Amino acid sequence: MKFEVFFPFLIWFKLLTKESIKADFIAGLTGAVIVLPQGVAFATIAGLPPEYGLYTAMVTPIIAALFGSSFHLVSGPTTAISIVVFSAVSHHAIPGTPEFVSMALTLTFLAGVYQFTFGIARMGSLVNFVSHTVVIGFTAGAAILIATSQLKHITGIFVPKGETFLHTWIELYAGVGELNPYLLVIGFSTLVSALIAKHYMPKLPNLLIGMVFGSLLALFLKDYTDIELVGEIPAHLPPFSHPEFTFSNTKIACTRGICCCFIRFN
Repeated sequence: MKFEVFFPFLIWFKLLTKESIKADFIAGLTGAVIVLPQGVAFATIAGLPPEYGLYTAMVTPIIAALFGSSFHLVSGPTTAISIVVFSAVSHHAIPGTPEFVSMALTLTFLAGVYQFTFGIARMGSLVNFVSHTVVIGFTAGAAILIATSQLKHITGIFVPKGETFLHTWIELYAGVGELNPYLLVIGFSTLVSALIAKHYMPKLPNLLIGMVFGSLLALFLKDYTDIELVGEIPAHLPPFSHPEFTFSNTKIACTRGICCCFIRFN
């Protein structure tokens, strides 16, 4: 049996040239600039500390590049996975707490085990039989859930953590009197500036432009209202830790891991 089956990088490593390395270097710098705010945002959506989004964005692409089977592969944290992790764990632990992080790590590990098992069994091809309409419906549903979970941040209305979709909208409706217009202006200005940049400057990273514009506007308006900031992110990697395979953690992770695995295959 050839080693290339288990170590795919032995195949593409021989194809490296000065031109390809230069192109990869530029692509890496571009991706790093984009993934910095994205990683923090995805971690926030998942209910994890902001730095975990950066850890995932740094470690996952290395593993995927060395052991992935595709020459053109995008890997790292995504919105769909983030909202699934949050919805799976938030009902059992308070987001951001060590218990929540432990359960999220257990869920991630078991989802990886499922995906590895399906890959060994050559079951990845089953995804080809999933209707495109199903994928579109799932993606649209995930977008609605993500937008709903973030409305409390752009409205300033307090919504308890771990609320369901319906209860979140009920809390937003009940607290409409607490609406912070400054936060709403910052949120919509960020969105509009990103859309304008995408239309008139398609070659530039429009989401990054929107983030910079929104950040400058928030800096200008900070004297008029209380704006919650991400805060200082640790400048060092976390200590080595492992998932905790307690009965409760494993039971929850097993029931949700299949869903995470399905999303990764798509």
